[in-house]
Amino acid sequence: MELLRILTLAGPNYWSVERPNLIVLRLDLEAKSELKTADIPGFHGGLTRLLPGLESHHCIPGHWGGFLEEVQAGTSLAHVVEHIALELQYIAGMNVGFSRTHWTATAGIALVVFEYEQAEAGRVAGRAAVHLVNTLAQGQDYPLEELIQDLGELRQIRAEAALGPSTEAIVRECEVRGIPWQERAQGMIQFGYGCYQRRIQATQTNFTSILGVELAGDKEGTKRMLAEAGIPIPHGTVIRREQDLAPAIQAVGGYPVVLKPLDGNHGRGITLDIHTLVQAQVAYDLAVAESRAGRVIVERFHRGHDHRILVVNGQVIAVAQRVPAHVTGDGTLTIAELVAQVNRDPQRGEGHDNVLTKIIWDETTESILSHQGYQPGTVLRRGEVAYLKRTANLSTGGTAVDCTDAMHPENVWLAVRAAAAVGLDIAGIDVVTTDITQPLRATDGVVVEVNAAPGFRMHYRPSQGLARNVAAPVVDGLFPTGVPHRVPIIAITGTNGKTTTTRLTAHLVKQMGKVVGFTTTDGTYVGDYLVEPGDNTGPQSARLILNDPLVQVAVLESARGGILRSGLAFAECDVGVVLNVAADHLGSYDIDTIDEMAKVKGVVAEVVRPGGTVVLNADDGRVAAMAERSRGRVAYFSLHADNPILRTHRRRGGLAAGYDQGELWLYQGDWTSRILRAVEVPLTLGGRVPFMIANALAATLAAFAQGVTLEQIRQGLRTFTASATQTPGRMNLIPVGAFHALVDYAHNPHGYAAVADFVRSWHEGLRIGVIGGPGDRRDEDLVQLGEIAGRVFDWVIIKEDDDRRGRSWGEAAELIRAGLTQTGTACRWEMILDETTAIRTALSKATPGSLVVVFPEQVKRALELMRPDGHGLPAQP
Repeated sequence: MELLRILTLAGPNYWSVERPNLIVLRLDLEAKSELKTADIPGFHGGLTRLLPGLESHHCIPGHWGGFLEEVQAGTSLAHVVEHIALELQYIAGMNVGFSRTHWTATAGIALVVFEYEQAEAGRVAGRAAVHLVNTLAQGQDYPLEELIQDLGELRQIRAEAALGPSTEAIVRECEVRGIPWQERAQGMIQFGYGCYQRRIQATQTNFTSILGVELAGDKEGTKRMLAEAGIPIPHGTVIRREQDLAPAIQAVGGYPVVLKPLDGNHGRGITLDIHTLVQAQVAYDLAVAESRAGRVIVERFHRGHDHRILVVNGQVIAVAQRVPAHVTGDGTLTIAELVAQVNRDPQRGEGHDNVLTKIIWDETTESILSHQGYQPGTVLRRGEVAYLKRTANLSTGGTAVDCTDAMHPENVWLAVRAAAAVGLDIAGIDVVTTDITQPLRATDGVVVEVNAAPGFRMHYRPSQGLARNVAAPVVDGLFPTGVPHRVPIIAITGTNGKTTTTRLTAHLVKQMGKVVGFTTTDGTYVGDYLVEPGDNTGPQSARLILNDPLVQVAVLESARGGILRSGLAFAECDVGVVLNVAADHLGSYDIDTIDEMAKVKGVVAEVVRPGGTVVLNADDGRVAAMAERSRGRVAYFSLHADNPILRTHRRRGGLAAGYDQGELWLYQGDWTSRILRAVEVPLTLGGRVPFMIANALAATLAAFAQGVTLEQIRQGLRTFTASATQTPGRMNLIPVGAFHALVDYAHNPHGYAAVADFVRSWHEGLRIGVIGGPGDRRDEDLVQLGEIAGRVFDWVIIKEDDDRRGRSWGEAAELIRAGLTQTGTACRWEMILDETTAIRTALSKATPGSLVVVFPEQVKRALELMRPDGHGLPAQP
């Protein structure tokens, strides 16, 4: 069994709209395509010994042990790969469950689809699953060491990719609200799209003041601001040299004192309750090592409990009493044994993975124990407490007890004022007091620090007390009631007409004065400017638009290639447009039938949000049927006034657009409005190009659904032309002296047939075609291109693309020739494989009144040849 290809999908896709994160393995089972697991001695036993957790996989039988029953009875090796890939990820701590195995039209080729949490983990699990199955299929044992290595790699990937606990809390709150998010540079998370996007880094937000963050990092500056605001703080001073230590201690009132770095964070370098100069000197070394400025704060030590007050946007959200890492004696175990016992608590994990963090035994721990008169081997009396860390940080093994509801109102008021004095939207106020239920002044309590980017774990996962949803007020601040979190998204797909419809729709929306970002096969644009040239119809280009903070509306051409290779870049859209489905790209990515292609295009219809609009072609049965799978309201368009789907839809009060007696109409319920006569729409070349009329109808519906007024739509239709500027390579009719040239990017039979309708209406001179087709199309598609050309042109020049896409030189051209000659028409033909030479030849031989139609591989090159200085035109007399 050979692994031919791995696809990583990260958005709604062909396999699932609800489960965007999928891996697709393309497997060639070679001679093993008919081999069943029941035919392989020892396969079932070897598999269950390695992965006993497969017992929980229900699979088709739908009950516990169902999958293993299938293995025992006999199932395909590809099916086993599917379940192993899931199980490996699950063992490594990832919650995955969706999977499929699909046999393609190619003998022996299977697609294995399964869910992932982390993309790299999914790919690793897929490769490992294939290797494991191949080993067992050969009658060999899969080494346990390799399995352990596989799982270790998966766990490492998960750990490295995991969000911090505070960030994760905010992300999960946004997910509940349907707000899209993504990771950006330097650990930054973006929520929402376009001009409505917001960003966080840990618990700093778009609105966090850099001045506030800088001030919070300057402990002495913070104290000064708090003192000036009348907020109680410990008396202290700042020193630069160790020899200033003793005088400073005297200046603050003598022992006990606290030493901490001037600009430290997360409790690093802090020593509390110092009683001797020797202790102070040791503490000074710890503090200065953590200070970027090399300065140390000496403060009066206030006895009491350590509390963290979380203030978000001017409100106290949660309060936790923090207790340093400690153990409580039982009269039997030593302190070292008690620490080991505490660390076995399933609630404790490494770093921030769990409710609590494991206690690390280090030199600091032994120093603190010694200060209390203990040793690692000391047996504490029952109930006796030994502290193991100087500070109460959760990251060093401390615990947190929620006491939000107990705090005195005056302390709430002081905390809010402290955050405001420093200038932070989100702040952690550290308070020391013997009783948080009493005002600080009544207990000699003090505010010891104000922290920017405070951690949330102690509040939403306290060791004791009520868990608080502290992420909700943060998200409320990012997106207040009534503020959108994403710009409107209009997604457009179909076999032909996508780029023109996308450009036209963007042009119509621009009439509202909006900044429109749009993607097409010829580039990515923001407003009136090209951001990036190229065939940009996949998710990467869509994300560029959605991440641009200037964009107010996104219009995204969404081609089948991007959907199949990566999925869509968005979970839902406001308007989804499906123009048509025809035989193009069949055989690519194992999509072999038009019905399968319709399912690919239908993904756009399926992601239309409730309340949005799906715009469908009523003249295409496969497209019209997509209404059944869409959550949005349906709007149909048709070139035929008597289309039964359109007429039924109108009777039911639905939104629609139609073409009747040379005019474009908009319908909704009893309301009917004439948009324009087709001859007034330049895109339609005087009403002579039906498929351009269809594109105009689709764009009109999309714009109308998005709030563009009828008058704005009319103005947009009047000012949009099929020119090399606005729609390069889309029905560009160019006057060339005494004849005309038409450049169109049609490259499949459906597109050729649409252009042919216009060519038939040309009755002056010769109708000359410069034709070709992409090499990755099916033989029958290339033959059909020749057949269509032979029926509409008087003279044809057959050329080839520079990129032959796997075919030999002349092979695609020969298939086109075969189709042309079998039509039995009087069409003359010749074969000039070089595209530039073929175009020049056609232009040089055109007679007055002729039409030269060019189907180019490179639109820009073809258009250049049409210019007087482009070396393609005939010499002037």
